[in-house]
Amino acid sequence: MHGQAFNRRQFLAGTALAGVAPSLTLGRGAADVSGLRVGCTEADITPDIGMEQPGGYGKAFHKTLHDPCKVRAAVFENAGSRVALVSLDALVVPRSVVLDARREIRQRCGIPPEAVMIAATHSHSSGPTGMVQPGEYDHADSFVRQLAYEKSSCADAGYLDRVRAQLVDVVSRAWQGRVPARCSFGFGIEDKVAFNRRFRMKNGLTYTHPGKGNPDIVEVAGPVDPQVGVIGVWNEAGRLAGCVVNFACHGTTNPGGISANWIYYLEQTIRGVFGADSVVLFLPGTCGDVTQVNNLSPYADPQGEDWARFVGARVGAEAVKVLLSAVPGADVPLSAESKVLRISRRKPSAARLRRSLDVVRKSPEEAGQTEWTFAKEIVLLDALLKKAPEVDVETQAIQIGPVALPTSPAEYFCQFGLDLKKRGNFPLTFPVELANGFIGYVPTEEALGKRGGGYETRLTSYSNLVPPAGRQILEAGLELMARMTPVTTPKPDSAPPFRAPWSYGDVPPELD
Repeated sequence: MHGQAFNRRQFLAGTALAGVAPSLTLGRGAADVSGLRVGCTEADITPDIGMEQPGGYGKAFHKTLHDPCKVRAAVFENAGSRVALVSLDALVVPRSVVLDARREIRQRCGIPPEAVMIAATHSHSSGPTGMVQPGEYDHADSFVRQLAYEKSSCADAGYLDRVRAQLVDVVSRAWQGRVPARCSFGFGIEDKVAFNRRFRMKNGLTYTHPGKGNPDIVEVAGPVDPQVGVIGVWNEAGRLAGCVVNFACHGTTNPGGISANWIYYLEQTIRGVFGADSVVLFLPGTCGDVTQVNNLSPYADPQGEDWARFVGARVGAEAVKVLLSAVPGADVPLSAESKVLRISRRKPSAARLRRSLDVVRKSPEEAGQTEWTFAKEIVLLDALLKKAPEVDVETQAIQIGPVALPTSPAEYFCQFGLDLKKRGNFPLTFPVELANGFIGYVPTEEALGKRGGGYETRLTSYSNLVPPAGRQILEAGLELMARMTPVTTPKPDSAPPFRAPWSYGDVPPELD
């Protein structure tokens, strides 16, 4: 293992001196030393100009292109076990897409469905995978269908088909291209780019984004998680084929036009050191209440382009430091567990539904845009409740060596991720949100209590699970992790026994 690290540094130094960007594709001629085989690849899922831009409750459309959106996959195989990690530059990934893709992946690659994790990066500048799904309100009356399909942000059926096809193809190509590899594991700390957006106010409630300089702010109402978790995949020559990066921050920097958001600059930063062939999978940490906005800063926020570069490059730089320091190892057991919970939706009262219907029959200009938008959401939620009063919520845990990756389909509050890390049984725990479906914001029970409140607690067609949902998901994730047997992170070789000091340096001061 020490030799691996040495070869990697030699390689980087040599290419830097030569001024040549290294090619980092895993070499097929390398001997299979560890038994671990990994394949990493990517594909394009950039939406077309004119498609809907998701992320809000109304319609918005893409007019320009900033950078491509991608689907990336890393497939691991060892000792008969296999797992696949997939990252989509998307706001969300619909459950139907996940289930269809997993079926095809099993047919093509033999990877069990519970061993395939498909997570959205939560880029708010990506393609139309959310919010309202094709046919979701076909059961409702014409007025509700109009609110859903003509007045709300909608996924595009053709685009979803394309995403599913590319998702299956990229996993299949990664599976077919797997070669002998070693993995490194570690984490760094980046504490300058992500901030909790919820604040306790003097009136006893909690507000989301109360605004810079607001004199009624008392204190921040939740934590952040500055840990940058990293898994590196190295070939037998010590070159980086790909990496997995886990960090808790919304993808809301929006550099302008279609974009992977700040994740684009994360990728660019890592590739700037290790080469353009490195595949960079970003898996979002629990950031339902964490964004790049610092409400306590007295200074104006950066523009979108600068903000995206600032967040992505700083997280990427921390990932680079981890990759340069961690030791690749061969002891990488793989396992996967999954459990589907049935969780009830919250129901609006009959009086609130009547008021909401009265509001949405007016124009947004007459009623006020915010009031109209959330009245519309109550009407849509009522229609959903008639069809599906409960929701399937998959929790999953995937083990890659000393790392556990417990998942939630929620925009999950940061505290839950910290609890998974604290209470879990693994040396390294990298929680992943918005994986294998989407169920909206899942706050803590405190946030839904009397002193809570804020945007994430609004009752909508997107976010509506009962208050205990977050705790149920947490306990299920811990249960799945407990079924697995962690291993320690790889260490460098021990230094040889001491024999004598360096003969060049074992002298007293020489003055003459």
